[in-house]
Amino acid sequence: MHSSSKQKTHFGMFLTVIALLFSFSVSAHRGPANEVDNCRIRVGSEKIHFTAYTPEYTQNTGFCQYIPYVGKTNLVFDYEGHKLRKDTVEFEITKEPEGTRIFHQEPKKIKSGSLNAVVDFSQYGAGDYLAHITIMHNGEKLDTHLPFKVGFEEEKSNAPLLKILIPALFIVIMLFFMFRKSKEEE
Repeated sequence: MHSSSKQKTHFGMFLTVIALLFSFSVSAHRGPANEVDNCRIRVGSEKIHFTAYTPEYTQNTGFCQYIPYVGKTNLVFDYEGHKLRKDTVEFEITKEPEGTRIFHQEPKKIKSGSLNAVVDFSQYGAGDYLAHITIMHNGEKLDTHLPFKVGFEEEKSNAPLLKILIPALFIVIMLFFMFRKSKEEE
C-alpha cells in the first residue's frame, strides 16, 4: 500500500471516529423522549407544574422533589393548560409524617393559571413535605399529591456518566481493531 493511500485510510478512520464521538456525545446529554418530569403533577386529565425557588440562596434556580435549603421558599404551581382556570383549586402543604398544615390556599378559581406562595421552611425544619392539590371539576373532586424534601440534596446517579463511558469504551475498542487491521495491511 502506498504512503498516500495509508494516509487517506487513516484520515478516513479519524473522520469516522470523530463522527461517532460527536453523535454519542450528543445523545448522551439528551434525555429520553419519554422521560418523566417529576415536577409535573397530574390531576385528572390536567397537569400542573411545580417549581420551588430559594432566592436567598440560589436566586433563579428551580427545584422540585429536593429543595436543598431551609428558608424562605417561593412555591409556584403553574397550570399547563387553560381548562383549570375555570375550575376551583385548593392547595395545601403539609409536613410529614405528622400531616401538619404549613400552608393553605382556600379553594378558588385562579384565572392567571399560576399560584405563587412563599413558605418559610425554617419555621418547620428540614424533612418530608407533601403538596396537596384538589380540583373541583364538574362537581367531581379530584385530588393528588406531590411529595418533596426540604433541606436535602438530590441523590446523584451514575447514569449520566455511564451514558458517556459506554460509547467511549466502544470507540476505544473500535479504534484498537481499526489500527490493528491497518497494521496487518502494511
